[in-house]
Amino acid sequence: MSTTPETTQGPDRGADLLERLTRVRTRISAATLAAGRDAEPELIVVTKFFPASDVVLLSSMGVRQVGENRDQEASLKAAETRAQGIALDWNFIGQLQSNKAKSVVRYAATVQSVDRPALVAALDNAMDREIGRRTEQGLPERKPMNVLIQLDLREDPSVPEEGTGFGRGGADPATMLDLAASIASTRHLRLRGLMAVAPLGTDPVPAFAKLMELSGQLRVEYPEAGVVSAGMSQDLEAAVAAGATHLRIGSDVLGPRPGLL
Repeated sequence: MSTTPETTQGPDRGADLLERLTRVRTRISAATLAAGRDAEPELIVVTKFFPASDVVLLSSMGVRQVGENRDQEASLKAAETRAQGIALDWNFIGQLQSNKAKSVVRYAATVQSVDRPALVAALDNAMDREIGRRTEQGLPERKPMNVLIQLDLREDPSVPEEGTGFGRGGADPATMLDLAASIASTRHLRLRGLMAVAPLGTDPVPAFAKLMELSGQLRVEYPEAGVVSAGMSQDLEAAVAAGATHLRIGSDVLGPRPGLL
């Protein structure tokens, strides 16, 4: 029996997911065309609060990248899908405590929420131990961990976001290059780019324009760090227009969140 969060799984769940996924893919295609882009951004389906059975169904529909923001839930789903022989790229997208690094490196291909030097060090040290563990146990080699720097795009980080009382995470953009240098100096982490969330209650267009400007600055020093992860269900068109390379879509693919156990 699944140990991950459950939702109603009727006989039409697969059809429901396929319909929702198709609508999202159509939106992405239309936004890409409207923006005059040649290539569509990659879709990361955010499956938090939904069971591993949904992930299995999505994988049969061509989804290869999934996102999670809680380590305990993500590690269980990754184990369940891996046991069924399903190969996926797991993206950790939530705020990550340094003491969770040793768990995350066991399943995640990418951590999108790196926002401080202490987390950089924790992930690199955890990777070193994980590589040693796999070598000792004769397990498949652990590839380097891809990481994105998460940036806080609020004009004034000292002002709480509307309706939250806090921000949505991320480093001060002024620290971006120092944080990038910290990542570049590690043994097992690979800097791939930036991630951000548009501030709540504001027009996402200026925020994503700022993110793309910062991406350009980063790529001057680190040309390989071209990933820009931006855009969710409510603002994916603005993210595509700005130039995002990856989109993180949850509710528009999976539907309303189920109640937590």
